[in-house]
Amino acid sequence: MISINGKFANYMDKRLISVFLLGMSSGFPWVIIGSALSAWLKDEGFSRSEIGYLGAIFIAYSINWLWSPLVDRIKLPVLHRFLGQRRSWILFCQSLIAVGCISFANLTLQNQLVILAVSGLLISFASATQDIAIDALRIDFFKHDESEKIPLAASMATSGWWTGYAALGSIPLILSDASGWQWQDVYWVIGAIMLCLMLPVLWIREPNSNREQVQSALEKIYAEKLAKQGAKGSLSQLLAWLVVSVFEPFAEFFKRNGIKLALTILLFIFTFKLGEAILGRMSIVFYKEIGFSNTDIGIYSKMITWWVTVLFSLIGGWVTAKQGIVKGLVVAGIAMASSNLLFAVMAQVGPNLNLFIFAVIVDGFTAAWGTVAFVSFISLLCSHTFSASQYALMASIGTVGRTFIGAYSGVMVDALDGNWTIFFIITTLMIIPALFLLWRIKAQVSQLETKAS
Repeated sequence: MISINGKFANYMDKRLISVFLLGMSSGFPWVIIGSALSAWLKDEGFSRSEIGYLGAIFIAYSINWLWSPLVDRIKLPVLHRFLGQRRSWILFCQSLIAVGCISFANLTLQNQLVILAVSGLLISFASATQDIAIDALRIDFFKHDESEKIPLAASMATSGWWTGYAALGSIPLILSDASGWQWQDVYWVIGAIMLCLMLPVLWIREPNSNREQVQSALEKIYAEKLAKQGAKGSLSQLLAWLVVSVFEPFAEFFKRNGIKLALTILLFIFTFKLGEAILGRMSIVFYKEIGFSNTDIGIYSKMITWWVTVLFSLIGGWVTAKQGIVKGLVVAGIAMASSNLLFAVMAQVGPNLNLFIFAVIVDGFTAAWGTVAFVSFISLLCSHTFSASQYALMASIGTVGRTFIGAYSGVMVDALDGNWTIFFIITTLMIIPALFLLWRIKAQVSQLETKAS
């Protein structure tokens, strides 16, 4: 017991608490344009396919690596002076998300779909940009000689994300069922919650980093090379800045790992959570179709998932730190996919509350473990010099399925004539390619862990 308590005492590190608070801000926007918006659209009579298509606003999470170098390099006026590089970007993006919530609160859904889509895209792009800065700050917190903290930081990020997504995310669903509440009123509350999530940014402190010195040294090297090619003065400096900002983060990743390993890693990242992403996009629709109310979903899906995820994220982080990231990914991947079969049983049984609770607990446990191992894996692969760009690239690839393929999840269910059982079985089988790819790279990943420890 003393040993276990000692291990969990590591979570009291102020940096890990900061990671948890930022995770809440990262998770809550998925409620704003995810579960809350899906429930609103369903209540307004939109079809499964239409709801699935609107999920394409999540595209920002899949392509945020395109502008991630700017978050690494550009200093925001005024804000940077008081908050630093990472926190200034986080606060700026949180402000835009709050503006998007106010826009939602003033919409008449049936008549203003274009404004809804534009506001949704604003929130999506602001949230995706916020994630770039939050993930980079988490990686910057822990140096190379603190590799044992990587799974712990991943577990706190996961716990925070789910606290924002599930615990705070249950509030809109419960309010929407309350007498006298319209979804526009609910979005005013959502906006107020977002403003509260901005407060921890003022308390958190950024770690010291030699990132700017390393980047400046690289700029000088490239400027000299460009000068030899004929670029002079300010032109060579501008081109060198662009090369270091845009090209070097990705070039460094491929140089360090080799092209074959780098591509295999990226393909694994794409496939690992594909089934979960496709299921997640239709989960609210599924719950409502088989007979559960918004309040049922808010209490049993959101709240139970929240505490289950927080608990097993902490346990998963500790176990992954002890057993290694590769073993964590294998166990989590198989368990995560297998848990989808419980939803197939629910589709056959109908709105059975006990089965619903059991499925939510198992799904929350496996998703938590999988996310901790997955985030640890990506964090391990990042260079501290280009943490924002490299993490954003890999996280974006992991979100592609949720966005592009997940957008067709409603079409998939319709093509199956509403056969939810077959749909969930298909999502279960989607883990197989990822496990094969992990087997191919397990030796290299284990070697990286050994070097970092």
